[in-house]
Amino acid sequence: MGDVNQFTARASELARLQTQQWDLVVIGGGITGAGVAQQAARRGWSVLLIEQRDFAWGTSSRSSKLVHGGLRYLKEGDIKTTLHSVRERERLMREAPELVETQSFLFADCTARKPGRWLFQLGLVVYELMAGKRSHFYAKLNAAQTLAPGLAPPQMRGAMVFVDAKTDDARLVWRVLMEARRDGALLLNYAQAQGLQRNAKGDSSLIVCDAISGQRYPVRAKAVVNATGVWADCLRAAVGGKPMLRPLRGSHLVLPFWRLPIAQSISLMHPRDGRPVFFYPWEGATLIGTTDLDHLGDLDVEASITQAEVDYLIEAVNDQFPGAAITQTDVSACYAGVRPVVAQAQGAASKAARDHAVLDESGLITVAGGKLTTFRLMAQDALALAAPHAGKPFARDDAALFTPTSELNPHWRASVRHRLAARYGYLAQTLADEASASDLQAIPGTDTLWLELAIAAQFEAVQHLDDLLLRRTRLGILLPRGGLDHLARIRELCELHLQWGDDGWRTEIARYQGLIAAHYQWPSAKPKEPRP
Repeated sequence: MGDVNQFTARASELARLQTQQWDLVVIGGGITGAGVAQQAARRGWSVLLIEQRDFAWGTSSRSSKLVHGGLRYLKEGDIKTTLHSVRERERLMREAPELVETQSFLFADCTARKPGRWLFQLGLVVYELMAGKRSHFYAKLNAAQTLAPGLAPPQMRGAMVFVDAKTDDARLVWRVLMEARRDGALLLNYAQAQGLQRNAKGDSSLIVCDAISGQRYPVRAKAVVNATGVWADCLRAAVGGKPMLRPLRGSHLVLPFWRLPIAQSISLMHPRDGRPVFFYPWEGATLIGTTDLDHLGDLDVEASITQAEVDYLIEAVNDQFPGAAITQTDVSACYAGVRPVVAQAQGAASKAARDHAVLDESGLITVAGGKLTTFRLMAQDALALAAPHAGKPFARDDAALFTPTSELNPHWRASVRHRLAARYGYLAQTLADEASASDLQAIPGTDTLWLELAIAAQFEAVQHLDDLLLRRTRLGILLPRGGLDHLARIRELCELHLQWGDDGWRTEIARYQGLIAAHYQWPSAKPKEPRP
């Protein structure tokens, strides 16, 4: 049961921090840091990963949830990013098919709207040649409206239909962390890196501050990787690095599925400015995104959607489904994330390149930019630079990321087996072995099983209520009021493992309510920000 209890002994794991010199310390617990830790641990390196907030707290739980090849990057001539993304998408779909799932996309072909049918189909041919398979086709008007009832943008005459993939981004991070831990990595959330220094021998030292207790621990490392996303420039400043990132905000709306019931992902170029927008079924709801704006706010404050962004996304939906007449009051939740895009010449945010950069600056290895889909390639690029500092050999490879999922109870519903395999991989049967029939029921309005709450509370390093409801599960963005209408059952399932007591629960609920009101609901007034 050692693998099961991998995140439960925080005190003993904190005590390990100063007992050795680590081959590698990874700073940042999003998908990039998780990938670096997994790739290094698999090669036998001693690895410590620390995250100043929660795992996947930043961009990696606030993305568009798409594992895609970046079809739109072909338009910008970014062939390399598209090729890498398509191939990594195919890998993830093979290795974790329940977690990274095929999603059908439909792009309406409208007279006088760009791109036209033939240009779009040419892009799809190139896209699918990269993947080594063909799946797209053209649907005439009646067939397109059968695939997506109610779809009726102006002058629609048919639609291009093609395939990409989607995931739960926070759970993808968690699955990669599980693999890193299985191979020996020590992983700590709410652990902040302070006072990073390099000595004359090239070794690093830093202080790890436990945000829960306030205790500080000296740590020694041969190599350090900065995988902090939009915060990367802050850490680089300690070694004299000049700013290289352009933070871009992407905001999303979540609707109850009954309000916009679609089976296809609807993709479009926004009629106002030609930027790509999409909406698709996700986790029992309908997800709408995304905007692309320079984010000028404090990076240490959670990003929030603006009224202008809400209006922009609703306008896109009503352009495609005018009969739905979606309004702001239909929105059950919003969220916004900030992408760490490597800065280039100034220009439209939506045209900024999504490739990544890896730097060695006085022994600090920084990996930034990139896409959710290409995290494995980013990790290997970072380790190629870190290896000489760590004194370790390194060779790129195509070894599997994920341990195969074991057989699950055949008496469980197929949907339950699929869900558990997606979220827990090789630990799925072990974690769910004693689940009752009621534990395996879905929470109304979502695909989430009640069991997931108890598993998270017991085994997944939950320190705060938002860890549980915004990242280990996604109830905070799938249900009205952040899921607090189910609080009694949530507490019943989690009380034994979290041991917060009455005062602790009151504190956590108040904290969580504040987060939901400030950052996950549509704003009550229009702020003075640029239009998206």
